[in-house]
Amino acid sequence: MTNTQQTSENWKFPIEFWSANFMELLERAAYYGFFIVLTLYLTDIVGFSDIETGIIAGIFYGLLYFFPPFVGAYVDKIGFKKGLIIAFSLLTIGYSLLGLYHAKLAVLFFLFILLVGASFIKPLITGTVAKTTTEANRARGYSLFYWIVNIGAFSGKTFVPYIRQGMGIEYVNFFSASMALFALLFAIFVYKEPDKNYENKTIQDTIKALKGIMSKPRLWVLTLIITGFWLIQSQLYATMPKYVIRLLGETAKPEWLANVNPLVVVIFVVVVTQLTKKLTAVNTMIIGMFIMPISAFTMSFANPSDVTTMNIFGYQLPSLTFYMIVGIAFQGLAECFISPRYLEYFSLQAPKGEEGLYLGFGHLHSFLSAIFGFSLSGFLLDKYCPDPKTLPTGITEIQKASYYADAYFIWYYFVAIAIFSAISLIIYKVITDKIDKNLA
Repeated sequence: MTNTQQTSENWKFPIEFWSANFMELLERAAYYGFFIVLTLYLTDIVGFSDIETGIIAGIFYGLLYFFPPFVGAYVDKIGFKKGLIIAFSLLTIGYSLLGLYHAKLAVLFFLFILLVGASFIKPLITGTVAKTTTEANRARGYSLFYWIVNIGAFSGKTFVPYIRQGMGIEYVNFFSASMALFALLFAIFVYKEPDKNYENKTIQDTIKALKGIMSKPRLWVLTLIITGFWLIQSQLYATMPKYVIRLLGETAKPEWLANVNPLVVVIFVVVVTQLTKKLTAVNTMIIGMFIMPISAFTMSFANPSDVTTMNIFGYQLPSLTFYMIVGIAFQGLAECFISPRYLEYFSLQAPKGEEGLYLGFGHLHSFLSAIFGFSLSGFLLDKYCPDPKTLPTGITEIQKASYYADAYFIWYYFVAIAIFSAISLIIYKVITDKIDKNLA
């Protein structure tokens, strides 16, 4: 392919790059439209408690990022086009069934269908990006990819409040199903393979490749450190929707607050990539990691006892809403520094033909952050911001408010995690730089 042979830095990419990113846009609109209300759906529609919801959502989200290393090896064998058709077929079925049936066991099975389909997407799309870029323009390719991801996330969450408040939470699933179906048709009739030369890998080949990944301690350590960032980022979906609705009421739109994150990323990710292109990937990520404590600390100012409003560009906003917006904006800015360079770092570690496998492994930080982040969220919500249905009946509004007086304490836990992760990344850089210097 001519474009992949280029060595000069440029913004030109082949059609396969853009078609893959268009499907990613549709899939992200479906996924984030669904995921922003998942904890509300599991609690309010299906009937799970906050703690149960945190564990279930954490396992769902975690397995979604645990499967890609294995799926990546599989799609390298069968081809990206077949993989995308399988993925979007399962997503269409899974979303549709979640909209139709709400029994607890059935919902768990439908979530499994959904996560199997969704687990294909990461290695397929990021693998396509890897195959259609060069070392010279890969950072730009991933910044564009991440830009498009966040356009999809923003658009999905923009429509969801109207569906949730106008029709019901369960109907959000049908919106996601329609996006997945559109992407399925695009995969069938439009998408073309970026590279038709696939090696037939055996199980032994896959195990050998996984052992190769396991033998690189710096990848595992970096994954653990970056988990701290994603653990906090996951609170946009684990904690924030319930936190906002329980403190401001059912008319609140946490989906729009969550949209601040992709909006900031869309605006700044390409700019940040350009400004930091001369920095190493790790140095760039360190900047982002030190923005995260500011984000979590700002969210702690969203105190339920503060009932004042702020005039922002002529609009009266509750102070709680204002501080959530600012805190989420800092999250989005941190993401601009961390995520594209993290993906770039892992793609450069991939031997030719194993891009899917390595890029899948690159998302295992999300597996860890989901398991711990959503589970922690369930316990913190239960302690500091409980489900109104679990409160004693017949209590006064003043008594009810006392149950939420310390809700903002939740964010202090994430401030501590963010500071620990940022310091850990500096230590990581010092140690790896010393090792590389000794090997030179």
